[in-house]
Amino acid sequence: MALPFSNTVDRTLERLRATFRETARGAREVVGAPLRPDLPDDDMPRLKNRVDACLAGAGGETARRARAAELGQTFLTLSAAGRKKFLLMLARDYGLTREAALAAVELWRASKAPPRALSKALEPPAVKLLSEFLGLPQGVKFVVDLRAELLALGRGDPAARALSDDLRPLLGSWFDVGFLDLVRIDWRSPASLLEKLVTYEAVHAIRSWRDLKNRLDSDRRCFAFFHPHMPDEPLIFVEVALVPGMAGSVQRLLDPKAPTRDPQAADTAIFYSISNCQQGLAGVSFGNFLIKRVAQELQKQLPNLKDFATLSPLPGLRAYIDGRLKDEADTLLTSGEIASLSPVTDAAHGAAAVRLLLDRPGWSQVPAIDKALRPILMRLAALYLTTTDDKGRALDRVAHFHLGNGARVERLNWLGDTSTNGFKQAYGMMVNYRYKLGDVDANHESYASGKVVASREIRALAKG
Repeated sequence: MALPFSNTVDRTLERLRATFRETARGAREVVGAPLRPDLPDDDMPRLKNRVDACLAGAGGETARRARAAELGQTFLTLSAAGRKKFLLMLARDYGLTREAALAAVELWRASKAPPRALSKALEPPAVKLLSEFLGLPQGVKFVVDLRAELLALGRGDPAARALSDDLRPLLGSWFDVGFLDLVRIDWRSPASLLEKLVTYEAVHAIRSWRDLKNRLDSDRRCFAFFHPHMPDEPLIFVEVALVPGMAGSVQRLLDPKAPTRDPQAADTAIFYSISNCQQGLAGVSFGNFLIKRVAQELQKQLPNLKDFATLSPLPGLRAYIDGRLKDEADTLLTSGEIASLSPVTDAAHGAAAVRLLLDRPGWSQVPAIDKALRPILMRLAALYLTTTDDKGRALDRVAHFHLGNGARVERLNWLGDTSTNGFKQAYGMMVNYRYKLGDVDANHESYASGKVVASREIRALAKG
């Protein structure tokens, strides 16, 4: 059953509009008639006049805040086409050009001012403008959402991409982990917050109220980071299952019909989903701090917990396997693996047989095919997880995240995710990354030097 949460974003926008309207009242006599939603060309000069007025900063603090709020309110009343024109104008006309940067450096050299003066002189006018919003009520959320739109525009426009990059350090300083609050979310949390869990869940979709309640039951935990200036908006959240032993199947882990376990009897905390909630904070990293903080919090509350691990997808594995089978053909397989394929198909040989069997619908439900393919795919998956690229990074983006946070590759799980997406990403395989708190720093240092830390089981699988 679908959940009726499509109006979550609309409510957030209306709150922003109302707040900016209230703050902007003092600027109304200055700005003139409203700009039209699609920002036709003859409205652009008046828009630039308002931007220039904000940058000039005339008057006291109240006047500056009113002008910034009025400009923000204008942006929120624009259509999608109007917002695009606004942002591209801001990025192209108020960025920092090479010529302007060189001129600023020459002026700084001539003035003998301290280094910080040069840093301020090299700040793009657009960043200076957007910094004005951070002090407004709801202004932090406004800038985060505005950067999300810039990131989308930046895929096709260098100036928009540059401005989104310029905003990242500014937001990184505002969202330093030291400023964030760790909050547990449970079934008693406000309905508006529970709606957002459904909206923002990016790994395993929440399909019903029953599913949501199951994920917040007594043997489950959900924690999120919040910023004091965005108290109603989670930045990132992690879902945890308290279980006996290492979980290997996400379907069993999320089964709403499964009995609720006593959390006091659990010895393992499984982090099975971590979701970033704010697209505008892409590149601002706090997921690693979240996992460590949650592990420490759980260890204090439930001292019986001995292991902390993930049950993670392998989003790039299928493409890796398919590519190697195509490029390396039979040289990718051992003689024993090639021989094991003969009893299940005579229509092809070696790597071609593997590709043929993998293209067969429901292959994993045929015991003989499953038996033949399992050692091949598990070996290739172990190789995928223990191989690094020319920069020393793991091939899989999820592996890179967890290894960089100090985890180790613990165990591969055959048919750990039998959903359509599980087969699409990784032929149904999943992996456990283990966080042994006493080894986190050493593991992080090993990975930073280009070495993937993995269990003996994974190493043995990779050797075949």
